[in-house]
Amino acid sequence: MHSLVGDLVLVRFAAQQDALLHRRLYNALRQAILDKSLAPLTRLPASRDLATQLGISRNSVITVYEQLLAEGYVNTRQGSGTFVAQTLPDSLFDTQACGLAAGSVPTEPVFSRRGQQLLENISASPSQWGAFIPGVPDVNAFPHQRFSKIQARISRRPSPGQLTYSSHGGAPALQQALVEYLRVSRSVNCSAEQILIVEGVHQAIDLVTRLLTNPGDNAWIEEPSYWGIRHILQMNDVRLCPIDVDQAGMNPPDSAENIPRLIFVTPSHQYPLGPVMSLERRQRLLNLAARHPCWIVEDDYDSEFRFSGQPIPALQGLVPDAPVIYIGTFSKTLYPGLRIGYLVLPPVLAKPFRNAHAELYRSGHSLIQTTLAEFIDSGLYTAHIRRMRLLYSKRRTLLCQLITAAFGPQALNEFNDNAGLHLILHLPAGADDVAIANHANNQGILVRALSRYYVGNNPRRGLLMGFASISEDDMPDAFARLVESVRLYCPQALWMA
Repeated sequence: MHSLVGDLVLVRFAAQQDALLHRRLYNALRQAILDKSLAPLTRLPASRDLATQLGISRNSVITVYEQLLAEGYVNTRQGSGTFVAQTLPDSLFDTQACGLAAGSVPTEPVFSRRGQQLLENISASPSQWGAFIPGVPDVNAFPHQRFSKIQARISRRPSPGQLTYSSHGGAPALQQALVEYLRVSRSVNCSAEQILIVEGVHQAIDLVTRLLTNPGDNAWIEEPSYWGIRHILQMNDVRLCPIDVDQAGMNPPDSAENIPRLIFVTPSHQYPLGPVMSLERRQRLLNLAARHPCWIVEDDYDSEFRFSGQPIPALQGLVPDAPVIYIGTFSKTLYPGLRIGYLVLPPVLAKPFRNAHAELYRSGHSLIQTTLAEFIDSGLYTAHIRRMRLLYSKRRTLLCQLITAAFGPQALNEFNDNAGLHLILHLPAGADDVAIANHANNQGILVRALSRYYVGNNPRRGLLMGFASISEDDMPDAFARLVESVRLYCPQALWMA
């Protein structure tokens, strides 16, 4: 039967572009209902009549009617037909239909105090690759083909255990590979059961903080220190106690009035200033932790890249049963996107941490961890580190030469040890290193302001400059652009040369 409603639907149907006829009809009817062209309680044509008028199958019309019925756009009355619903589902999201006054829906989210503090102090760079970005290795130099071949072979016939959640603290093969590697390279003494594989240093610190501190507990951190540690501690409501760093590393007080629950240190290469913690300071920390119920958290983030002298042994291996939680990562030696780090835990903490990690984070990534284990066991990992150590040493030397030529030798950090993946360009007191860094960042030069790494009100001024992810050919031009940013905001720095 021909109807005016059918004519309206025919016009709307013809205007649709969807290749599927039932989708065209659905969209035509739904839009007509929403814009009130088909008013509430309007009777729709019988499925047979509408199919004839549109020239499509009756089954298509029935399918569309059933979909509209399921979504609440139409109602059916037995023996009477199909009618447009009086109250449409879309009106449930209309503030006026819900009786809400204008402006009663928040236009800005309300964050917790901790969340607001975090958002106001965001330090992570929006770009993680480019000239002088600190802490990022040369990811192009990684032997991707060799690593991919191992991964492809392991992935051909994975076991069920490699494809499901892990409750073992990581792939057993990687845990065992790390036992031998850490023993030889870092003098770390542990068993495979003490190693917990995590997704980077941030997750490791978050887990340590959640399990070993209560809100309001004290934590010693280095002054200056890595902003990521501070933010995680603050988000867990831990009180920060900054301890000054000098040429011998963190300088803990002789008598601690506020005994910390955790002590965070980077003893092998302090971040960001660069000194190595002296043996005397290490012993003081170990003695303090032995006398009081506190744990030392040793972040050994880039210890593999020492360009002269002997490797510095880890704090963890200095004494038996040291109260030390050792954290390592592959972000600096391989590439950050791998997202694999590890904790070496004292035996008393190993099982509780493994259980908590599985409960909170649902461990996985067993295939990539097994691949990494074979990469280590085959010798490819240590060979890669040797190659990168030579490459980074050349880049570091060139950057030192550029800084000295432009600003004078005093612009190089006096604590700087011949290690790591970054240098510090010191600036005169009062220089606005944040403004310089922001201007340079806008020019594609990704330095970071040293003052942002301090908690106190008397920070040193300077720029953190990574040299790992920029080639020797590109470095002079990029450095020249940085000099222009310094010249704009701190011209007196150029007079030092």
